[in-house]
Amino acid sequence: MRVSLLYFLPALALLTACGAGEQAKTPDQTLAQTWPQIEAAGKNQPVSMLMWMGDPLINKYMQTYVKPEVQRRYGIDLQIASSQGAQLVQMLAAEQQAGQPSEADMVWINGETFYQLRQVNALLGPFVDKLPNARLLDLENPFINTDFQQPIAGMEAPWGNVQFNFIYDSARVASPPKSFAELPAFVQAHPGQFTIPNEFTGMTLLKSWMIALSGDPKLFQGKFDEAVYTKWSGELWKVINQNKRYFWKEGRTFPEQLAPLHQLFANGEVAFTFSNNDAEVDNKMNQKVFPATARAYVPLPGTIQNSHYLGVVRGAQHPEAAMLVINFLLSPEAQLKKMDPNVWGDHTVLNLAALTPEQRQQFQQLPSRRYAPRRESLQNLALMEPDPEYMTRLFKDFRTQVLEK
Repeated sequence: MRVSLLYFLPALALLTACGAGEQAKTPDQTLAQTWPQIEAAGKNQPVSMLMWMGDPLINKYMQTYVKPEVQRRYGIDLQIASSQGAQLVQMLAAEQQAGQPSEADMVWINGETFYQLRQVNALLGPFVDKLPNARLLDLENPFINTDFQQPIAGMEAPWGNVQFNFIYDSARVASPPKSFAELPAFVQAHPGQFTIPNEFTGMTLLKSWMIALSGDPKLFQGKFDEAVYTKWSGELWKVINQNKRYFWKEGRTFPEQLAPLHQLFANGEVAFTFSNNDAEVDNKMNQKVFPATARAYVPLPGTIQNSHYLGVVRGAQHPEAAMLVINFLLSPEAQLKKMDPNVWGDHTVLNLAALTPEQRQQFQQLPSRRYAPRRESLQNLALMEPDPEYMTRLFKDFRTQVLEK
């Protein structure tokens, strides 16, 4: 594990420049400032952001829209590096233990990463209420104010909201399975056309499937329940192992990332891929990455809907500048741009009722989804994210119960 940490630290060290002799504020001192003080301290500073960089459209949004905008508005030099999950937690935990300033100022996180960063006290603290644009957030929505059963408590700012969906090629699959219950029979009748990526999106598929097998989403609310997990993950592994010989490559191998699965789908080697973003099919079609016959849907009884978030690092060298960037990312203009399927297609976390009539109209007049289901049709099919431990255990057990069998 030391190797991955050492790999990221030199790269990140290039991103920040803390003025020599500056007296760093404590987290409490940072959070005690008024917004005008935060704004004054944050202007003309660099900000180092760590995020998943696996999607070209997301990267383009950040590099060609967000980066120049925060430079223009605040003189902030936003510098972005790739890190997520365990690597990110490992790096920030090591910095905390060493008592050294962080090489990162802000992070893109959710779920188990949020939980783990809370465990090692690597986040600044409850900063969201400091942001002027926080008043526009839809914080009454449980799919936004709760992250994998964890109240966000101002420790991370909602950035976008998405729902897991199946993407299929309608030219090859006239009638996709309408439910998880129909999936095994479909896979048997269409050998080689289905597989599961061994990463975050694949684990969201497994969580949704496990909840569907249980028939009772309420079983997965609240803290992790060992008995619930043992029973229903056992049923999940049974179904998968009974059918994996009908998977792509006869279930002998599984894609390690989502991008290779998208490529298999684009090449016609499999009939299905997946996304945690319910509008991704549209942006992939706009890029001409997916075939013109690609379509998306959510199988019964539903799939997981969740939000993703932005956090400020506890040891950040430029926490005020990070808050300025996050406040901009929550602005109606930045959220509108991000929600456009031609740009990213990430659903807004803003409460449209809190916007001006003109702003609300702009959101309502965005280019409509052509290949993805309309958002309003998905809400009755939305399942809450369970406790982070369910995903942690699925990652581990998918390897031992499926990959290695």
